[in-house]
Amino acid sequence: MERKLKFILSADKNWAIGNKNNLLVRIPNDMKNFRTITTGNVIVMGRKTLESFPQGQPLPNRVNLVLSKDASYQVKGAITLTSIEALFEELKKYPDKEVYVVGGGSIYKQLLPYCDQAIVTKIDEAYEADTYFTNLDELDEWKITEESEEQTYFDICYTFVTYERRSES
Repeated sequence: MERKLKFILSADKNWAIGNKNNLLVRIPNDMKNFRTITTGNVIVMGRKTLESFPQGQPLPNRVNLVLSKDASYQVKGAITLTSIEALFEELKKYPDKEVYVVGGGSIYKQLLPYCDQAIVTKIDEAYEADTYFTNLDELDEWKITEESEEQTYFDICYTFVTYERRSES
């Protein structure tokens, strides 16, 4: 049985997640939540997501795995993998860690079949965007299992929502 992955992301009311290789908005509490959840674990991302991090560097205190078609792509502190098969092979080295997929759009799409939980910061705004996540509210196989109280950052309202894939009965 292959490892089940978890997604972590923030999305606006249209399930937009990014624009021009950047987050739509930076909410300090969302960043803190991301840090708390992913620290000490494995994060999986595409090359563009890694390059969007501060100074284009891997995030500290995590195993940084980068899925890229370019086998020559190397960044100190990150492991580059060129296929989903290679990713699952690499993940065998970390049996005691949770695995969080952190973006971007094409990586989320490729790995959606392997994911059983999504931690989504849902932002009650609509932003200009060029990258979207699958609308889990429209998929019968996903259900909300946890939802925080509404929170605000200046005039932005958001909630932390956990989705889980329904087990096949």
